[in-house]
Amino acid sequence: MKISSKYTGLNIREHRMIVSWRDSMNYAAAVDDNNEQYFDDLRPAGLIAPPMFSVAATWRVVGRLAENIEANDFPLEVFHTQVHYSEWLEFHAPVRPGDELTIKGVVAAILPHRAGTHIVLRFEAHNQCGTPVYTEYFGGIMRGVECEDGGAGAETLPAMPAMPAAGTSQWEQSIPIDALRAHIYDGCTDIHFPIHTSRKSAHQAGLPGLLLQGTATLAYAARELVNRNAERDPTRLQVLGCRFTGMVLPPAGITVRLLSADDKESYTDLFFDVLGDEDKVVIEDGYARISGGRL
Repeated sequence: MKISSKYTGLNIREHRMIVSWRDSMNYAAAVDDNNEQYFDDLRPAGLIAPPMFSVAATWRVVGRLAENIEANDFPLEVFHTQVHYSEWLEFHAPVRPGDELTIKGVVAAILPHRAGTHIVLRFEAHNQCGTPVYTEYFGGIMRGVECEDGGAGAETLPAMPAMPAAGTSQWEQSIPIDALRAHIYDGCTDIHFPIHTSRKSAHQAGLPGLLLQGTATLAYAARELVNRNAERDPTRLQVLGCRFTGMVLPPAGITVRLLSADDKESYTDLFFDVLGDEDKVVIEDGYARISGGRL
């Protein structure tokens, strides 16, 4: 199969949804994140959704891309070869229960890759007031699909800052992943893809067993980064990104590691990774920006 980068810039059908308190609470519960801002509906400031809830909102589009691509001649069969490769989220304002989100997408880049073709979709979400709430760059590898030209759109993608040689702080946190976690994440977030809950589908895809969703692994990392480096205040998380490079097959264990922290005047750049069983790296190039730097 082949694909042309001429589809870069192609629009994705707009999606609207109303966020309920059950949506936001369930996402937090899916990754055992007991932050009071997600659950205490008596708080004067009200509830907010976990930052990573953004991927659940966008999945309502990504999970049905074949229905939402606005081009009659797009080779839809390439989507059957796609695996989640990278994630980059920019948080502009908290998502709150009751918000009506409008999510608009575009094919931001189509690029050659050694494993096939790298496609990046950019989504912009606004609430009912027109306020931007998040921007997401969803990156997929279409395995075995040839990009038949030089590619396009690379210059529009965000670039991660360079990690300093030595950081100001380091820590690591081990997290057990129980045997039902992929099912719990699927059910609580409505991020459904059969290889995560159907052993038959996983084997048909050539996988050894059920996989924990990559966004679940990233959500655990976000939980630890917020708790340890943002004083449990998720509104301070401005950017979160990574590459997914390995598999987590429950039951398993993961270890989130802060590799370096680069403190600036008004924010801190955090560089992290996540290890799976046998210390295999399952998330690489992890990056987060936390507001509030040197005093």
